Amino acid sequence: MTYASLKPVSQAFDQRKRLIFIRVAAALAVLLLFLTKPALSEGSNGHETLEFFGFCLVLACVAGRLWSILYVGGKKNEELVSTGPFSMSQNPLYFFSTVGAVGIGLLYGSLVAAAALGVASFLIFRVTARREAEYLLGKFGPAYSAYIKATPRFWPNPLLYHDNDELRFSTRALRRTFFDGLYFLAIFPAIELIEYFRETGVLFPAFITLY
Repeated sequence: MTYASLKPVSQAFDQRKRLIFIRVAAALAVLLLFLTKPALSEGSNGHETLEFFGFCLVLACVAGRLWSILYVGGKKNEELVSTGPFSMSQNPLYFFSTVGAVGIGLLYGSLVAAAALGVASFLIFRVTARREAEYLLGKFGPAYSAYIKATPRFWPNPLLYHDNDELRFSTRALRRTFFDGLYFLAIFPAIELIEYFRETGVLFPAFITLY
């Protein structure tokens, strides 16, 4: 898919559909945790190393999403935001969310889970980003065309960073994003609880070992 193939549309992408799909995918991911176990045993050096890097990625996800929402919160689909994180990537929120998904897999202690969650998130956000781009192209026309030609679609380029001297942001959107970020952070104790219950025999043994 290239943005050259975009067709302008007059209706904004329904974010509720994306949220429903993501929540269903998250529920399936949690179910997967009950059916699998990481190859690296809890407490081993390898497992602890993956957990550490996973926790760092989750923190980066939460911080990056809060940073991004400062610029676009309350203005999404209404203004063409091209400063701050949006000067480096057209979709920084989706980028940081994907980073968080990879981090969750590493928190579980599995490279396979990290890769699977990362790829799944990337594909979901790829479709969403295209739909949003079609709407923004129809709304902002040549200005948006110039923006997407100069800015990477997903992977940030720090060399392109530029900002405004002043910034107005939505406290409501920032608060909502903060609470959304707590879900990412809550995954860590949830995974630890699952591992504890499995070790004590409360949960049934896992059927699949993930490396």
